[in-house]
Amino acid sequence: MRKAYHEELDRIAESLVEMTHLAASAMSRATTALLDADVSLADSVIAADAEIDRMREQVDLLSFDLIALQQPVATDLRVVVTSMRMSSDIERMGDLARHVAKVARLRYPASAVPAELRGTFREMGTVAELVVEKAGSVIAARDVDAARDVAREDDAMDRLHRALFTHVTGSDWPHGTETAVDVVLLGRYYERFADHAVSVAERVIWIVTGEWGDEAAGGHDEVSDHTVV
Repeated sequence: MRKAYHEELDRIAESLVEMTHLAASAMSRATTALLDADVSLADSVIAADAEIDRMREQVDLLSFDLIALQQPVATDLRVVVTSMRMSSDIERMGDLARHVAKVARLRYPASAVPAELRGTFREMGTVAELVVEKAGSVIAARDVDAARDVAREDDAMDRLHRALFTHVTGSDWPHGTETAVDVVLLGRYYERFADHAVSVAERVIWIVTGEWGDEAAGGHDEVSDHTVV
């Protein structure tokens, strides 16, 4: 019985890792669709989000079953409850990739991104993919040091987001209100995507150490500053 119980715990962790791979792929493809005005690729991202939603439901149902049938305590209970929160974070990341793809689709056949900002969005896509893949590795290994590194990687996304906003709000912005709104929304989608990866990493630290926020961050103040929805 206990062997089956631990196999189910391992299954939850494996599902969460698989969800991070799907979210990384979704944002990578959404970024390509955005920059290349590829409506077929955008549609594939939108359709594929259903698989991340399905996996979130699977993780949550399995977690509920373990709580009801096995009555886990101490660290195991922390794992099960926190896994449901992580599945929610990762599912939201998939939603944000879908939002990017929807903007790409909305502006087709044009690109929503002005030429001078293509490099910024390409870099934001790279950072987004990196932080979610690192979050997946953190879940798999329960590596506290690597979890803290996710927040430091997110600093790069925050800098890109601030630079993007500064560019759009400058007095010399030449592209009009509609494009400005698109760019601001897109930047926010990428920034929030990375924030959810930080949240996942924080939850792994909580599982391993029972610490949260500044204490878990090991002195890195920005970890506890993220509010993700």
